Amino acid sequence: MTRGRDGGTGAPPTKHRALLAAIVTLIVAISAAIYAGVSADDGTRNRTPLAGGPAPRGDAAPASTGTWVGAWSASPAAAEPRTETTGMAGRSVRNVVHAGVGGTSARITLSNLYGQSPLTITHASIALSAGPGTAAALADTMRRLTFGGSPQVVIPAGGQVMSDIARLPVPYGADVLVTTYSPVPSGPVTYHPHAQQISYLADGELTADVTGVAYTSETRYWRYLAALDVLSNEADGTVVALGDSITDGAGSETGANNRWTDVLAERLHEAAADGRDTPRYSIVNQGISGNRILTSRAGRPADNPSALSRFERDVLGRTNVKAVVIALGVNDILNSPELADREGILEGLRAMVDQAHGRGLKVVGATITPFGGYGGYTKARETMRQEINEEIRSGRVFDAVVDFDKALRDPYDPRRMRSDYDSGDHLHPGDKGYERMGEVFDLDDLKGAAPVQL
Repeated sequence: MTRGRDGGTGAPPTKHRALLAAIVTLIVAISAAIYAGVSADDGTRNRTPLAGGPAPRGDAAPASTGTWVGAWSASPAAAEPRTETTGMAGRSVRNVVHAGVGGTSARITLSNLYGQSPLTITHASIALSAGPGTAAALADTMRRLTFGGSPQVVIPAGGQVMSDIARLPVPYGADVLVTTYSPVPSGPVTYHPHAQQISYLADGELTADVTGVAYTSETRYWRYLAALDVLSNEADGTVVALGDSITDGAGSETGANNRWTDVLAERLHEAAADGRDTPRYSIVNQGISGNRILTSRAGRPADNPSALSRFERDVLGRTNVKAVVIALGVNDILNSPELADREGILEGLRAMVDQAHGRGLKVVGATITPFGGYGGYTKARETMRQEINEEIRSGRVFDAVVDFDKALRDPYDPRRMRSDYDSGDHLHPGDKGYERMGEVFDLDDLKGAAPVQL
């Protein structure tokens, strides 16, 4: 792995580069203004819900000690189509999520980022799943969630809220059920469409139901839920993986938790359990399929927001962040009509690194994986990929580099992914490819921190 980062590329300054730098700076400034006031949680306190009202009292907090870390997360990606009028009114939404670290207590974050009106949640619950492929819960784990001491919370359009602490032991690797109910229409539903996980819907208020019998509708979406934190003795901080569909897990088996971040979480867990001299971190996945560094899609707020515009919320706003992994760029290349964005892509990556360094966070960057044979492949785009990867490997972009390109490429045709790592579309890895990505990551690259830039 390549280490070290300096500030320049060695190329002479040009008007084009100066304009790109100005555009990137403007994007970052707008992003910071939009998400002003949202800061990383260092695990020592509860944040006041953005919905307003008193701060969580923590009445249910256990006496045990530990550190608050992220056990799971998913970036709000878009407004769910055909929910503009009624939202999920009158339905219980049971999200199934996988805990990447264990803890003695839990809390969740709900998002109404894409809502056009306040979202009223009258009931919410958390429980451990009774097993794979079911909406049933282990009966003795069902807990009602509260927000500032109340079972009801109103989340304003564009806002989010963190629950009070629930006294619920969450083992590493457990599937967790988080269920919400809203009785009134709320407008567009904030969702994450490519969950690679089956969740469930039921008619009526059934948030505390443990049988799961009424949850007859299966869904591949996560709705409203943005994060699950746990009070952990297994980890001292959180690593945030920011990426696109290859981080989101497209091409992996649904419900199997075979994303590269899942593999890395398992390695971190095993290293901590064995007492090895590696960072005691959890990892949370902030991948959005189709995500680009520089460009968002249409909408207000934008569907599939650019990585630059969401960095403050989806990375710096996560709980007790210690390091960042950035795996982005392929969609910028594939959607570059005139192949003029090479410097823009690198400027965008450096801008995110600078934001992370402003919080003292170390950044590991990934090379862009091969896509020869994919529908959007051209020789010019391959040249751009190689040039960007060369700059990443040089050490002039990130603090450390994980070479996903080298890990996945066919040694006999480096433009393509090795066939046994390929999901079949020549862009996304399959389960074996994701396993390989998680295995080549050097855990020692997560050690240390970047100096805070004043």
